[in-house]
Amino acid sequence: MWRRAADRLATGLPRGWSGRQEPAPPPGDTGATASPASALTEGAALPDTTLWRMRTTVRDEPGSLAELCQALAAHRVDILSLQTHPLSDGTVDEFLLRVPGTPDRTVLTGAVAAAGGRDTWLERADAHDLVDAPARMLSLATRTALDSAELPLSLRQLLGRCTIHSVPARTLKGEPLAERVPDEGVLEDHIMKFRDPSGGSITIERPQLPFTPTEFARVRALVELDARLGQRVPERRDTLTLSEGAPLTVRRADTSDLAAAREMHDRCSDRTLSLRYNGPVQDSVRYLDHLLSPRHGRTLAVETASGRLVALGHLLWDGDETEVALLVEDAWQHRGIGAELLERLVAMAAETGSESVYAITQASNTGMVAAMRGLGLPLDYQIEEGTLVITARPAGLRRRPQPVPGTRETAGR
Repeated sequence: MWRRAADRLATGLPRGWSGRQEPAPPPGDTGATASPASALTEGAALPDTTLWRMRTTVRDEPGSLAELCQALAAHRVDILSLQTHPLSDGTVDEFLLRVPGTPDRTVLTGAVAAAGGRDTWLERADAHDLVDAPARMLSLATRTALDSAELPLSLRQLLGRCTIHSVPARTLKGEPLAERVPDEGVLEDHIMKFRDPSGGSITIERPQLPFTPTEFARVRALVELDARLGQRVPERRDTLTLSEGAPLTVRRADTSDLAAAREMHDRCSDRTLSLRYNGPVQDSVRYLDHLLSPRHGRTLAVETASGRLVALGHLLWDGDETEVALLVEDAWQHRGIGAELLERLVAMAAETGSESVYAITQASNTGMVAAMRGLGLPLDYQIEEGTLVITARPAGLRRRPQPVPGTRETAGR
């Protein structure tokens, strides 16, 4: 967590999509509670089943796949789907399995190894994995096409547990930062690299499982689709009505709002900017181009009836977690705007499957602390040298009832 602060000082930019925790699961951890199990005896009653994803490498010769299937059948494992990824020294077979009960993973991996499989990887699956590969790719392509901010989420859904780093072309001081990536991209076992349309680079890492050429081709297709379509943000405007009756508009923002965001910064006091950015006030405007880019997350803007921007809320992708940050213009503080933005951002994080949401602020920022507590979620606090990190689990968020879709009115708190 504190390494992130050092990274920001070195690059002058938030870390973007990169995770703060090692993406590989602990040895032997598949997300399931293991129980002693072995092959079922003939005639035994069929227990409850669980879904698993398995990947293994087999010899590229006739009969190797049949031998593997027979080994799984001996344990009454039902093969729901199979994808093959040809390699130079064999074939990677990826299975979706329905398995009786919740077996000890060593039972399955041992059976696969005895049938000639190697480098076997096993993890729990869910109902979403039942969708066939072509339909899944079309769904991810549609998701990516509708919103620039969806690319990292689509990639994570496609590849499973991985870390995605988005590196800008230059630092805030204008110094080169991203490496030059070939147009066709780079595949190196556990790492894939692609060129970002903005001039930076996208690096995807998965230490626990090497990437296959098929996965590389799928990711490259999504990245190219994103680049061809350019920046895009869904058009949606909701109405936020404050307790005193002043109507405001809440909408998605992007880099086209850069000028308005700079003007709002100029109207903010040094204290407000210091609480938001935890650093030199004079550097705050430099972050805006990065923060407003859909490449790194989602931004909500609050504007008056005349179109004046008065608040910004950011949701920044960070591996399995997301970071939230708020900035409300001084004249509009203490009216419930920050709390409303925070609730909407945390709800977005929950919808995207983020496991946790955190805010980095100063211990003296009582407004942000109160807004996080107002979510009604269990919170974790970590503090060091005046820097406070508050973490919440968005899955437990209970949003207030919303009116009919379209124009939405919400009372500020």
